[in-house]
Amino acid sequence: MISVGARLPEFSFNRIVNGEMTHSHTNELFNDKRVVLFAVPGAFTPTCSAAHLPGFVALADKIKAKGVDEIICLSVNDAFVMDAWSKANNAEEIVMISDGNGEFAKKIGLDMDTDNFGGIRSLRYSMLVDDGKVVKFNLEDPGRFETSDAQTMLESL
Repeated sequence: MISVGARLPEFSFNRIVNGEMTHSHTNELFNDKRVVLFAVPGAFTPTCSAAHLPGFVALADKIKAKGVDEIICLSVNDAFVMDAWSKANNAEEIVMISDGNGEFAKKIGLDMDTDNFGGIRSLRYSMLVDDGKVVKFNLEDPGRFETSDAQTMLESL
């Protein structure tokens, strides 16, 4: 499992930019930047939609005022679902990236198998990444939402 001090592995994420499918690589998203990355088990799911994403939307300006260049949300959903979820939540300040088959979650050891609920998903977490290196890491126990929220991240910056 990835931990504080580790570098994020090279990976190509799908995302929608100006209505078009694009591919953004880890080095493009995280190198030479201070980034808050948070991951959710699934777009449009209850806790993710009611609390996790909305918290980062509400606190985006305050988080960025602490020297954060980007806030990125990752989920094991396709890029079109992530784009629709962004629009449904007025999340223009959040970069939405897709880990479509959970490969990135597996690479960093933060995947979980939800069986017939949705298959491979990401665990819920937040991290501060500075120039591609993890400097803060808040991992939730399955079924919990206590430490990966926007307020906890803001207070730790």
